[in-house]
Amino acid sequence: MSNPGPSSSKALKRPREADDATSSKKSKVHPFFNQKRSDVTESAEETPFQWLQPLGPKKTCLHGLNLKPVSSAKVAALDLDGTVIKSELRHGSDWAWWAPAVPKRLKELHEDGYSIVLISNQNLKSAQLATWKEKVAKIAKALESIPFRILAATMKDEFRKPMPGMWCALEKIFEQDGVTIDKEQSYYVGDAAGRVYSKTKKDFASTDRKWALNLDLKFFTPEEYFLGLNPNTTFELPGFNVSTLPQRMSLPLPSSFNLPIPLTTSSSVPEILPTSLPLLPLATTQELVLFVGFPSLGKTSFYQKHFKSAGYVHINQDTLKTRQKCVKAVEEAVKEGRSCVVDNTNRDKATRKFYVDLARKEGISVRCFHFAGSVELAWHNNLYRAFAQPLAETEVRRELIPYTAYITFKDGFEEPNANEGFAEVRRVNFVFDGTEEQRKRWGMWLQITGK
Repeated sequence: MSNPGPSSSKALKRPREADDATSSKKSKVHPFFNQKRSDVTESAEETPFQWLQPLGPKKTCLHGLNLKPVSSAKVAALDLDGTVIKSELRHGSDWAWWAPAVPKRLKELHEDGYSIVLISNQNLKSAQLATWKEKVAKIAKALESIPFRILAATMKDEFRKPMPGMWCALEKIFEQDGVTIDKEQSYYVGDAAGRVYSKTKKDFASTDRKWALNLDLKFFTPEEYFLGLNPNTTFELPGFNVSTLPQRMSLPLPSSFNLPIPLTTSSSVPEILPTSLPLLPLATTQELVLFVGFPSLGKTSFYQKHFKSAGYVHINQDTLKTRQKCVKAVEEAVKEGRSCVVDNTNRDKATRKFYVDLARKEGISVRCFHFAGSVELAWHNNLYRAFAQPLAETEVRRELIPYTAYITFKDGFEEPNANEGFAEVRRVNFVFDGTEEQRKRWGMWLQITGK
């Protein structure tokens, strides 16, 4: 097979119904039990398929091998349900090939030197997951001469498509074998492509297409790949993407991005408004600065960039745990003659009044910096920091902030106004600051729920 693209039109002559993945005899289901190898959970003596230790800090990505797949620079990644096998049977242990051409095509891939990797989202409870594992073992038995690897995300975290975690894990596995994946020769096949067929008929999701876009991989639907049909070029990609934001600098994204809204690269969006006022007062001026805004809009980074070197005390409720402790910390800092920044969300007038009254009592000025941005942007940043941000070996990811924190802020938010007692109210527009690799990750489609 010289061409990794869709198979020939001969496949169209064979009706999909003619195929049945399972023989008349039911495949034997093998029990899971401990092996001498600590990473194997199914008997390698009874079946060539085996489950290895799950991947990730919380062991949420299942990892299985059929036979002994070789790490190749050429990777053919395929979704499982609705691509390799029929999705109608996904809730039980029975299964069938998606189309008659599937097993033959997988055999051709192996013969052409491709690493075959199945990529699947499986948000199942423990009992359902056990049944699903049995199904995978049956599929592997039907492919007894074809080595493949399977990765399956079981939770809503960095591994769940379209999040890039499963691909990143695959790259690390291959790197351990001294192999770098060649994306030009690799591709992904999936049915969640966001295709629109009519006003009432469309794909159930677009997460497979988004996953391929995130990773800059060529993308095929099962119809294109196995049946040789023409692509359906009408598709939707719902949800938030940073391409909709005005940027102060160009945002490098994978060349394969085909977004419905073009990137805005306007340089006319200032970070801080109004621009005519100095950011910091004279060094001799003592003041209290109040930050206001959603979590994950860069408030702490803004403090570190502009206020830390000027000696401002950093007061944060994530550290101190209660507002009462924050107010007390401000009072102590002010009595020591120091300026300070209250780095909390401070969503409403009642919350901000504690600090405004304290500043008035102590006879110092109080300013407000409103970090503007939508709930969609803030949640996107939260997902990036918790699941997608490239980290050094010694760095630890931030915990994901629950979505309820964002909705609570949105529902109770009152926009700050100078009438509350602020000497001035400044607006801070979110501007991503990072390396090219970090910017590329931040520019991905990031979601753990939705279509």
